[in-house]
Amino acid sequence: MAPMVEWLPWFGSAVASAIFLWSMVQNHVPDTLRLYLTTRAAKLAACFNPYHEITISEYGAKRFQRSEFFLAVEAYLSDACAHHARRLKAELGKDSKNPQITVDDHEEVTDDFSGTTLWWYASKQQSKANVISIYPGRDEKRFYRVVFHRRHRELVVGSYLPFVLSKVRAVTINNRQRRLFTNNAGGSWNPHRAKSVWSHIAFEHPATFDTLAMDPDQKEAIINDLMAFQEGKEYYAKVGKAWKRGYLLYGPPGTGKSTMIAAMANFLDYDVYDLELTAVKNNTELRKLFIETTGKSIIVIEDIDCSADLTGKRHKDKKASGDKESDDDDRPKLPMEPEKDDDTKVTLSGLLNFIDGLWSACGGERIIIFTTNHKEKLDPALIRRGRMDKHIEMSYCRFEGFKVLAKNYMDVVEHELFGEIQQLLEEIDMSPADVAENLMPMSKKKKRDPDVCLAGLIKVLKQAKEDAAAAKAKEEEEAKEAEAKKAKDKKEGEAKKDEGKDKALEEANGDLIKQGDK
Repeated sequence: MAPMVEWLPWFGSAVASAIFLWSMVQNHVPDTLRLYLTTRAAKLAACFNPYHEITISEYGAKRFQRSEFFLAVEAYLSDACAHHARRLKAELGKDSKNPQITVDDHEEVTDDFSGTTLWWYASKQQSKANVISIYPGRDEKRFYRVVFHRRHRELVVGSYLPFVLSKVRAVTINNRQRRLFTNNAGGSWNPHRAKSVWSHIAFEHPATFDTLAMDPDQKEAIINDLMAFQEGKEYYAKVGKAWKRGYLLYGPPGTGKSTMIAAMANFLDYDVYDLELTAVKNNTELRKLFIETTGKSIIVIEDIDCSADLTGKRHKDKKASGDKESDDDDRPKLPMEPEKDDDTKVTLSGLLNFIDGLWSACGGERIIIFTTNHKEKLDPALIRRGRMDKHIEMSYCRFEGFKVLAKNYMDVVEHELFGEIQQLLEEIDMSPADVAENLMPMSKKKKRDPDVCLAGLIKVLKQAKEDAAAAKAKEEEEAKEAEAKKAKDKKEGEAKKDEGKDKALEEANGDLIKQGDK
C-alpha cells in the first residue's frame, strides 16, 4: 500500500503535465498538423484494439425515410435482447397492435450468436448548433452500433446480420396490426404514396376456423392446404411457380363465404385487400393495384360474376352506332363534360393476367380469392386449375355445422332435440346464417334458454319444410297445367290442320266440277 501512495502524486503530476502540453499544442500547432497527429494517434490505438464495430444509422440514403435496416435492428433488439437492458422505452408504432418495447438511448445490451458474444449500443448524437436541418425532427441522429472481436468479422457480416434481418420479419408480422384494404375509385397512382390507390382500416374480424360452421373433414382439408402454402416457398421456387394460390368460394347466399375469408386471414395472419372491380378504370390500373399489394396478403374479389362485364369483347365499331352518335363524336366537348369510358374497362384478358400472368409473380406469398353465388356463370378460363387452384363449395347448413353453431351461440354440445334437428336439416336447405339467427339471444341482459332456441329452430325448419313442399306441389301443378295446355294446343293445331286440308280438298273438287261444266 505504501509504494502505491508514493506513486499517486507522481501520476497526478504526469497527467496534469500532459493536459497542459496538449492545450499548448492546440494553441500553437497548425490545424493540419494537429489533425494529422490526431489521426495517426487514432490509427495507432486501433492497432492495439482487438474489437471492431458496425454502425447502423437511423436515416440512410433515403433522407425522408427511416432506414429499413435500422428498423429491423430496433425490432430485433426489442424482441431478443430487451430483457437484458435496464433502461427501456415503449412506443406504439405505425400499424402496430401492441406497444413496442425498445432499448433506450445510451444503453448497452449483449447478444449471443453461435457461441460469440456481441455488444449492441443504442446511441444518439446531437447535431451541431450551427447546422440547420432541412428535415423536421432530424436535430438528433440516432444509431445502433454492434461491437465484436475482429476474429468474428466474417461471422458477423456473413451470418449474424442476415440472421437479424430474417428474424425480424416474423417479429414485425406478429406485432403489427393487420389491415383491411379497399381500392380508391379513380385514385391516381403514385409509387411513393400507397394511399392514392389503397386505403385501409384495422382488420378486427373475429371469425376463426373454430367458429366456422362447416363439415370438420372439409375444414381440416382447407387448413392443411393453407399450411402447405404458407410453408411452401422453396417448393414453389423448385417447381417454377409464383408463390401464390387461388381459391374459389361458391355457394348460395348466407353460407359463410365472407366468414371463410376472415377465418383464413386470421389463421395465416395476413392482410386483406378487398378489390372492387367496378372502381377500376382499366387493365393498367388493375396491374398497378396489384403492384401496390404486399406479401402475406389475401386479395379478394367478391361476387365475381356481378363485379364487372368480363366478356373480354371489344365494343362495336362507332361507325355502326348511327349517324347521330357519329355527329356527337365529331362535335367539340364541353369543358365540364366527362370523358366516355368505352375503352376504360377491365377485360377478361386483363383479369387473367392479373391472376396468372407475368405480373402475378411480383412479390410472393399472396392468396387470391373469388366468391360467387353462381359458379356456372363464370368463364371456364377464369376458374381453371392453376388460377383458382382449389374450389370450395359453401353449402347449406347440415348437422355437423349446426353443432358448431350450437356450441358457439349457446355452449350446448348435446341435447335431446338434436336428433329431430339432424333429420330436418338433412331434408331442408337452410343457410348457416338463417340457422344462427334462431340461436342468438334476444338481448344482452336476457340469455335465451337453449330449449326455447332449439324448439324455435325446429318450428322454423318445419315451416320451411311445409313451404318447400307447397312450392314443389305448386311447381308440379303448374308443370301439369303447362303440359295439358301444350297437349291441348297441339290437338287444336292438328284439328285446324285437318280442317284446312278438308277445305282445300273441297275447293279443289269445286274447281274440277266447274271445269267439267264448261
